[in-house]
Amino acid sequence: MGAAGSDDRLVVTDSVRIPQFELVESFSASGGPGGQHANKAATRVELTFDVATSSAFKHEHQRQRVIERLGTPVRVVADDERSQLRNRDIAQERLAQKIRSAVAVPKRRRATKPTRGSQRRRLASKAQRSELKQQRKRPRRDD
Repeated sequence: MGAAGSDDRLVVTDSVRIPQFELVESFSASGGPGGQHANKAATRVELTFDVATSSAFKHEHQRQRVIERLGTPVRVVADDERSQLRNRDIAQERLAQKIRSAVAVPKRRRATKPTRGSQRRRLASKAQRSELKQQRKRPRRDD
């Protein structure tokens, strides 16, 4: 499970931990192959997390970033396994991963100049390609 030790919170990052009571779980039949078990057992798990009212975020900018990228309610579904318990674990891990990627601040790209060597290699490959294409042409009459 995504919980650490005696703490029952779902660990997303060091600063974002979701209390279990803020996760709303709903169960249903998953369908697909599995015969009678799949038709009777409610193994499909849908996990819903309300970002706007959550106490999981230490910083407000993290909450705003998640809302911008994922919306206020974040939903994940897991029906990969026949076990409801295993699907709950999978759903929690998917939720954590989704929020982790939304909270992450992308690195700023720094514009750099191409090196002299890379420019030389680029021009050499262009010349080689040009030569190859020239060889494919029909020879002229005066050749």
